Amino acid sequence: MRVLLSTYGTRGDVEPLVALAVRLQELGVEVRMCAPPDEEFARRLAGVGVRPFPVGPPVRDMMRGTTLPSAAELARYRTELVDAQFDVLPAAVEGCDALVVAGLAQIAARSVAEAAGMRYVYASYAAVNLPSPHHAPPPRPGWPEPESGDNLTRWEVDAHHVNAQFAEVLNGHRATLGLPPVDNVRDHVYSDQPWLAADPVLGSWPETPGLDVVQTGAWVLPDERPLPAELLAFLDAGAPPVYVGFGSLRPAPDIARRAVEELRAQGQRVLVSRGWADLDLADDRDDCFTVGEVSHQRLFGRVAAVVHHGGAGTTLTAARAGVPQVVVPLQVADNPYWASRVAALEIGAALDGPTLTDDTLSVAVKTALAPETRARAAELGARIHTDGAAVAARRLVEALG
Repeated sequence: MRVLLSTYGTRGDVEPLVALAVRLQELGVEVRMCAPPDEEFARRLAGVGVRPFPVGPPVRDMMRGTTLPSAAELARYRTELVDAQFDVLPAAVEGCDALVVAGLAQIAARSVAEAAGMRYVYASYAAVNLPSPHHAPPPRPGWPEPESGDNLTRWEVDAHHVNAQFAEVLNGHRATLGLPPVDNVRDHVYSDQPWLAADPVLGSWPETPGLDVVQTGAWVLPDERPLPAELLAFLDAGAPPVYVGFGSLRPAPDIARRAVEELRAQGQRVLVSRGWADLDLADDRDDCFTVGEVSHQRLFGRVAAVVHHGGAGTTLTAARAGVPQVVVPLQVADNPYWASRVAALEIGAALDGPTLTDDTLSVAVKTALAPETRARAAELGARIHTDGAAVAARRLVEALG
């Protein structure tokens, strides 16, 4: 049995599919994956024995600036990515029994699966990405936000934007494959039974007529890498520090600096993650330390709180560790959604957006560090599921069998 997995995005998009790949391999499935051509993704796939099929431009190159590419640049990238997918996926999927994709960027995938006559599964990492009257669509970079309207109206506008971007190029390729055109590109990609690879304790799916969502739980693997000796020495030298990191995203230049200043003003030690933004805010004082890529699963259990951008992976890992969070959402994709979940569950605090004021940050930090917040975070952490990738792998193998 062979399965092709496909996604395009940062590490937060790739890692869940790596987890699914490993669990599928344990069931005897041969796994291939389409992913961005960045070297770190190629190394990651090689490390778990998955054959890579690079698609599209390197993601890290697109994330080098402090702001996202312009709307015109994003439109061009998206169209070129669809063309690249139709170039690569037919060969990558040859001999496979199923194609599992994650993310709306996988515009070509269902058509390729349809032409090959194989099973297609779409997966989302957050409930907010799927249409429901219970929430509005997530912000999509380069597309204007609806000015008003109820959630269903906003989802209709969202579908219009997706069609405007992709309908012509998608249906052109479908015609070449001898397939009929689609009139709703977004819902075509999502399918009638998408999978939700998110923890039900942290972000459950609100029942919605017309969409049969299968919530498997989040797709994660144990990360047992030991922490570096220098980091262990810093952790052992005093009280648990507060972690500050923004993952693959590049925050506004002053966000991390102001967060460190506020934490220091409250008497906290600080641990700064460089991330793709290559942050380095440590100075000659011994209360701040900068760290590169390390196991968050090992680290977060030893920090007082986690200040981050609201990525699905970081939110989940902090929640599993039972540590309070301060989310500074960067207003892209599911960041605002995970910020709202942290606030609603009272396991931390969330800012309204990436613009900070001294008062809002101060209050957020104090809320997260309060004993009652830590108690709630610890209680919720004990209820987080850890078997989502295994659940999804078994479900797929049973369906194919």
